[in-house]
Amino acid sequence: MDLFRLDGRVAVVTGASSGLGVGFAETLAEAGADLVLVARRLDRLEEVGARVEALGRRHLAVQADVSKAEDCHRVVARALEEFGEVHVLVNNAGVGTATPAHKEDPAEFERILATNLSGAYYMAQAFGRACIAGGHGGSVVNIASVMGISGSDLPQVGYSASKAGMLGMTRDLAMQWSARRDIRVNALAPAFFSSELTDPLLADPVGLERVLRRTPMGRVGQLHELSGALLLLASEAGSYITGVTLPVDGGWTLH
Repeated sequence: MDLFRLDGRVAVVTGASSGLGVGFAETLAEAGADLVLVARRLDRLEEVGARVEALGRRHLAVQADVSKAEDCHRVVARALEEFGEVHVLVNNAGVGTATPAHKEDPAEFERILATNLSGAYYMAQAFGRACIAGGHGGSVVNIASVMGISGSDLPQVGYSASKAGMLGMTRDLAMQWSARRDIRVNALAPAFFSSELTDPLLADPVGLERVLRRTPMGRVGQLHELSGALLLLASEAGSYITGVTLPVDGGWTLH
């Protein structure tokens, strides 16, 4: 079980102010990592940071908008100033809408791609440079979605496109960095878990029924059910895993 430990490691989690990001931060802290928490809402980050400190780990809260490359590089610079190194990146920041394509404002489509896809790339680039300069490897875990793997009857073209793009980015970075730089790059693809992004849909009986009808296990996921997969990809337990997309989806992608 020591393979799953992250003692002495520093993990960066984007979108850490709510939802899945909070759970990811707590999971990594419980495994022994110190945390760099990133989001636009600094007050919420400090609340999460208090939970990390209660678990006996240190934290740094950095207010940033990942859709801006300069913010992403500033996040990693701040992390290096505070902790000296970075070892794990969880690319979790994400936005989405459920708007029919013929009604969607192009600016909204661009906003989703800027955060979900470009932001993940900018963070990975800054993180990768830091690991290479530090002369050590690392692990990138991109939080994708089943929407990037298979279709649904939900009108989320921007979100689906961004997550599908993230899977391609995961494969390419894994090819570039795994052997030459010892940086593993993988994607975690959840189905529906309770979060700020999904709660409006899941609170609607019709929306919930549509989700459950598509899910062979017949229920939405619980946050702790992502913890094992996250630690596998982030820790030495997954030392021979790179370039993969791991669905945690209750069977969604069986369709």
